[in-house]
Amino acid sequence: MIENRRVVVTGLGVVAANGTGPDEFWDSNVNGTSGVAKITRFDISNFKTQSAAEVKDFDPRKFMPEKTAKSVDRFVHFGIASSKMALENSMIALDKEDRERIGVIIGSGLGGTLFHEEQIIASINRGGAHRSDPSGVVRTTPNAVSAHIAIQNGLLGPNLVISTACASGNHAIGEAFRKIQNNEADIIFAGGSEAPLTEFTFGAFYAMRVLSRRQCQPQEISRPFDNNRDGFVMGEGGAVLIVEELDHALKRKAHIYCEIAGYGLTSGAYHMALPEPDGEDAARAMRLALKDSGLRPEDVGYINSHGTSTRANDIAETKAIKKVFGDYAYKVPVSSTKSMIGHAIGAAPAMEAVVCCLALEHQVIPPTINYQLPDPECDLDYVPNKAKNARFDAVLSNAFGFGSVSACLLFKKYQ
Repeated sequence: MIENRRVVVTGLGVVAANGTGPDEFWDSNVNGTSGVAKITRFDISNFKTQSAAEVKDFDPRKFMPEKTAKSVDRFVHFGIASSKMALENSMIALDKEDRERIGVIIGSGLGGTLFHEEQIIASINRGGAHRSDPSGVVRTTPNAVSAHIAIQNGLLGPNLVISTACASGNHAIGEAFRKIQNNEADIIFAGGSEAPLTEFTFGAFYAMRVLSRRQCQPQEISRPFDNNRDGFVMGEGGAVLIVEELDHALKRKAHIYCEIAGYGLTSGAYHMALPEPDGEDAARAMRLALKDSGLRPEDVGYINSHGTSTRANDIAETKAIKKVFGDYAYKVPVSSTKSMIGHAIGAAPAMEAVVCCLALEHQVIPPTINYQLPDPECDLDYVPNKAKNARFDAVLSNAFGFGSVSACLLFKKYQ
């Protein structure tokens, strides 16, 4: 029997409301800096919810040719920018690599919603759908992001987009992990990208009543696990990890952030929007990630939670953690960085994966900000309001999506 190959992370790139690039992004998360502010991208006068984690002052032309920037949707901008940063961060010389062994797997729950909405409005104003923009299909299709990353870098290996709502980014990284383990690639650009801050998409989430309607300073709205939480704050952005086979990374003397040790995914087969109340489906995904890694629950020193700031999700995840970790659940720190970056749907898990890699690198656990009033049903250590230094060797990252899908990743220090 051939043993699975070991897989490591050697590059990081991220675009988020509270920071672009791994250094700025990490500093913001450690210091509890929120990227939530009043929405500027469309008219919000008819909504009670008026804030989001919107990426401001972002110029896509810094990361791609102007022609490309003008011809793709905003979610592709974030994906290309994150991939360019990750590649530079990894110091891979693509001209020296076999590009047939390099792939792209990106998660996106919604794809090109901005251009799609713009074209529907434009076609109505022009007199009908028969006058639609001929580039509409290739701009809105979710795989535009992985295709453009491959085109820009000449990558000839596996090319996929995974769309599993809020779990998309973790599924993308997990599937990249599997393909490298199974010798189908040596390097994969893996992550997520999302630009859901459009009038009609935002309106649809608003109509579902999953967005917070809390009236306070924007930076204080997202409050995972706090008893006064009332919904999540929408976000946008992208993140890409360079996922690489260990021997390949060692031969080129790469900096290794951490090793990907385990991946678990499940279906709860419960509901399209609500979590399974007892958290069993989420617990199964965590158990599978632990089993895949060969680690025990007690080996995990930090859990980056899904932590959306909705009442049902936070309670279900807390129950799931208790099911898996038992008494140790009260000792392991659990934080939600969505308190600072909002919920960027399919991109959120990838952005959180960057947090996990850097937490292991720096041995610091970022906080859950805005945690003020404990919820009796959420009674774990949520690292309230201030980062903590710690010594730990493994991090579990949770992601749960619409349709009862769960994806959990286990990162560990490279030994």
